[in-house]
Parts: sequence; structure tokens; C-alpha cells
Amino acid sequence: MEKETSNGILGKREYRYYIFCEGEQTEPLYFESFKQLIEENPIYREMVLIHIEPCGAETMRVIGMAEEYVHKNNITKGQIWCVYDKDSFPPERFNGVAERTVSLNNDNSDLQYHVAWSNECIEFWFLLHFAYYTSNNHRSEYIEFLSKKFKELGLGSYEKNRKDTFTILQEYGNEDLAIRYAKRIMADNEGKTPTEIAPGTKVYELVEKLRRYCKKG
Repeated sequence: MEKETSNGILGKREYRYYIFCEGEQTEPLYFESFKQLIEENPIYREMVLIHIEPCGAETMRVIGMAEEYVHKNNITKGQIWCVYDKDSFPPERFNGVAERTVSLNNDNSDLQYHVAWSNECIEFWFLLHFAYYTSNNHRSEYIEFLSKKFKELGLGSYEKNRKDTFTILQEYGNEDLAIRYAKRIMADNEGKTPTEIAPGTKVYELVEKLRRYCKKG
């Protein structure tokens, strides 16, 4: 039995997702929107537990904090997701998170760690909602692309930590295409390390998991 946390999370629901975000606002806000939709869904809200932890820490520290949380709260079942960006972190740290999950996942088949990285940043995942894009540019270019698109839609500039980014992506972008584009990029770069896949993202893997619980039927 998992003990109760300070948030009142009992861990008794069948499907459990513990999401640890490198950033403190952009990523947590995005996934909080998924959580809200799931909690509003009468079919799944009693079946799915979503817990989001803003870490405010660099790559390897994110998985370290996830491990600490799991140990402290005696979590023995569920999916642990680490959401983080490449940014300017050295390759050994960026690649190291995925490498660490491999060893952790040998310990307990009911408790599995996953990575949802973006190279360079989560804005690349947002961008894929509007276009197929493979240019390895600085993260500022992806933010500029999103700002231009948002302005074209009459929505002002894109800014990190915008609370309505999820809603805009859902209403004006195409999540199905974003997933397809991200998968194509990963397939084209098969065998490469996360650092070598530039640009690229595995955020789609977590999105695919969560979106199934948002549907009404």
C-alpha cells in the first residue's frame, strides 16, 4: 500500500502517472491541462491518477528528484515520466537520464520510468502542431516560429508560461499530426542518442498515454 502524500494522493487508482518537469511553469501548465480534462471525464476520472511535480532543476536532477519522491512515498506501481529539455546541457547529462531509466526499470515491472525529452526545447513539440520541421536551430527560432503563428491567428505573441498554450494548440493546431511528425523524426534518427537527434522530441509518447483518457467515449 502506498502511503498518503501531503497532497492527499493515495495511489489507489488503476492508472497512475507521476510527471516530473524540468521547468516550473511551461511544462507543468501544459500537462495540468491534460489532468483537468481527465478529471472532468466521468469515464476515467476515478480510474486515473495524474500527479505533476515542477522540479526547477536540470536534466539529471529531474530523475534524481523522481527517484527521491518514489522512495519517500513508497510508490510501487505506476509510470514515472521525466519531462526535460536539452537546452545547453552537456550530452552526458542529457543522454544520462534515458540511460538511468534502463537500469531503474529492471527493478520493478509495475513501476516504470520513462523520458519525454525535447531537443532543444518543448517549444519544438508545440511547433509540430502546425508544421513538419527538421531544421536544427537554436530554441529561440522555435519560439519565434510560434510567436509568428500565434500572431497570424490573432492571439498575440507566444511566451513561455502562457496559461492558454494548451488550448491554442488544441483549437488551432493538430495534435494528431504533431504525433505523426514526431514519430517520423524519431524513425529517421533510429539508433542515435537523444543529443544526436536535433531537433527531436519524445513528448508525444506521454501525450499519447494521456489523451486516451480525455475522450468522452
